[in-house]
Amino acid sequence: AKSVKLAEERRVGNPFCPESQSGSQASAKQFEKIMGYIQSAKDEGATLVSGGNRIGTEGYYIEPTVFRDVTDDMKVWKEEVFGPVMTLARFSSIDEVLTRANASPYGLAAGIFTKDIKVGTELQRRLRAGMVFWNCYHAADVAAPFGGFKQSGFGREGGEYGLLPYLEVKMSTQRVRNPPPPGVPTRLPIELRYYIR
Repeated sequence: AKSVKLAEERRVGNPFCPESQSGSQASAKQFEKIMGYIQSAKDEGATLVSGGNRIGTEGYYIEPTVFRDVTDDMKVWKEEVFGPVMTLARFSSIDEVLTRANASPYGLAAGIFTKDIKVGTELQRRLRAGMVFWNCYHAADVAAPFGGFKQSGFGREGGEYGLLPYLEVKMSTQRVRNPPPPGVPTRLPIELRYYIR
């Protein structure tokens, strides 16, 4: 009920308006893709409890959409929608949540909402996602690494990790003392330097 209420209260509109919380989809192709996910969820037996329609006739606006009775074999559950669609499913244990969430071939982001710090700590540690949001969602910073696990991307953007692909590592070896006289079995002192440029 809380998810439905939040979805129905979400303000969709021009992204340049300060009061807007969600904008339109970026293109007709993305709009049609998301509407296809919504239709497939209906066809596969999920219960639409809110939204699911286009807003207006101009732009590619979609109502915030919520489905319940979603099962793990449904397309809308298994794939990354990248649109205003929420799927709700029941669970009975933390191990079940982790098994089902980690079974996805994708792992860009995960969200945890809990008042139990032990549960939150375990979930954020064991979820196979590149970003985990705890009691918030999409709270990010340019200094934080952005990227996913599995089929949700390769490498990271943002922060120090985002700079690494643009750097090269060089190893330089330098002898710092003359070699010993002939016949004296002494190891040469070697200084190793590593440079990142």
